[in-house]
Amino acid sequence: MLAPALLDGVGLGSFEWLEHVVETTTGWAGLAIIFVYSFLIAFALPGVSEVVLAAPLDLGLTQAGRLALIILVSGVGKAAGSILAFHIGQEAKESGPIISFLRRSRFDVIEWSENKTVQLAQKWGYLGMALALSVPFFPDTISIYAFAVLEEDYLKFALATFAGSVGRLLVTLLLYGSTVAAF
Repeated sequence: MLAPALLDGVGLGSFEWLEHVVETTTGWAGLAIIFVYSFLIAFALPGVSEVVLAAPLDLGLTQAGRLALIILVSGVGKAAGSILAFHIGQEAKESGPIISFLRRSRFDVIEWSENKTVQLAQKWGYLGMALALSVPFFPDTISIYAFAVLEEDYLKFALATFAGSVGRLLVTLLLYGSTVAAF
């Protein structure tokens, strides 16, 4: 259990505590934390995956090497988590009550994500999924589940998730670098 001091002001109920752990983790064990966080963000956690870039891992590598390793581990974690989301999505296709409940929710996630996802999937297939997942600061879970209901190939799904995750982190670094250079 986390120390009470860590929980104060960190927002245990909203999973901000996990983001805090990622942002403060150091050393090689931090890679395991990044993997677990990325795995969970793919199918269960609200939030964004870019937080892994803030992990102050001290691995004895160059900055570029450290970021490359973080991106690789995060991409593999998210791909692994997407397999679980994919399996859940395949089961949800068969479950009318789940889809009905989501359609009746206050914000019709299913309708919105289906519309956008169907457009991307019809036009670009798994490349569309990778592109959708490359958009920084947009929750991955919506896109992953929407594609999981539409697609059927586990390996292609995991590869598209990996590519989208890597793409998102690279786009974030590019945007961050551009912003820093502007000031």
